[in-house]
Amino acid sequence: MDMEIEQEGNYNKPKKLKNFMSIKTLLILIYCIFLSVGQISGVLLVRIYYLHGGKRKWLQSSLLTAGFPIFILPIYISYVKKKTNNNNIRFFVTPKLAIFSAILGILFGICSYLYTIGASYLPVSISSLLSSTSLAFTVIFAYFMVKHKFTHYSVNAVVLMMLGSIILGLHMNGDRPIGESNGQYTLGFVMTIIGAALHGFINAGVEYSHVKAGVVVTFDLVMQIQFLISMFSSLFCIVAMIINKDFQAITRETEEFGLGQRKYYMILALTAISLQSMMIGCLGMIYCSSALLFGIVNALLVPIQQIFSVIFLPESFNSDKWMALAMCLWGFASYFYGEYKDNMTNKVTKTKHATLPDQV
Repeated sequence: MDMEIEQEGNYNKPKKLKNFMSIKTLLILIYCIFLSVGQISGVLLVRIYYLHGGKRKWLQSSLLTAGFPIFILPIYISYVKKKTNNNNIRFFVTPKLAIFSAILGILFGICSYLYTIGASYLPVSISSLLSSTSLAFTVIFAYFMVKHKFTHYSVNAVVLMMLGSIILGLHMNGDRPIGESNGQYTLGFVMTIIGAALHGFINAGVEYSHVKAGVVVTFDLVMQIQFLISMFSSLFCIVAMIINKDFQAITRETEEFGLGQRKYYMILALTAISLQSMMIGCLGMIYCSSALLFGIVNALLVPIQQIFSVIFLPESFNSDKWMALAMCLWGFASYFYGEYKDNMTNKVTKTKHATLPDQV
């Protein structure tokens, strides 16, 4: 009798595991959609803001996480539901994870500011290529922080993406916007690279915080982490806005905005929605999978951003950008193939171990 119950329990374990994996895959797909829509539309809207007279960099930085209060409702509903069901499972994040979230939130605020400087001076076709190097930095930091192994494919991806950035740096004068000095263009270039490096560190840091916290990843946990990181990032940017007197300058900026006051506020609102969507997708993918998967998807979105920037913005796509894009895609393909090969090797190894007869 006991043996039958034990066998039935063992039979149900693979089914439960399969259901868990299918839910996890669905969540990753949803987060991927959030990331794609938010990143493509958000970057275009930020550039439109600057092209038509916008100058507030800390204001744009704050929009990345300004929508964090939207997390309160689903977190509250989930809490009430678990309390009603008398669920004794820990609901709120641990103090250690909360501290990690606060640090990562401040770093996100700094990273957003660096990217904003780049977006204010660089065309989208350039800034998106440079920001895609965050995958290379993620690979490097993930190796040191969460012990992801270096492979020939990952090293190849890092080198190719760096070479693409160097090509853009050596031939950057040909695509400088009218009225923009060489110093401003160079500043935007350098700040975007530094932002990509910090972004890579943050991606690995989010995964590191989860590993060190030693907690099971659940939907509730991901929502709370996103809320905390977004809140601290927003608070950091708001303090900077107060110091920089951005709130007093908004009224004047709306009057001078090239598309009019109504469209000024509309662009800010849509930018906040888009960037918050991107933030949800970013953190969700890292917690449900890994920082490296997020980096791969982020790099894959680059050519799509290039197409939209040429269609909707006054930008060209010259031979240097084509070469840099080719290197970016080559690096992405190399890394993706390496990950695919490793996964197939691990599956074959597990299958062999599973088919070996039990030793007596």
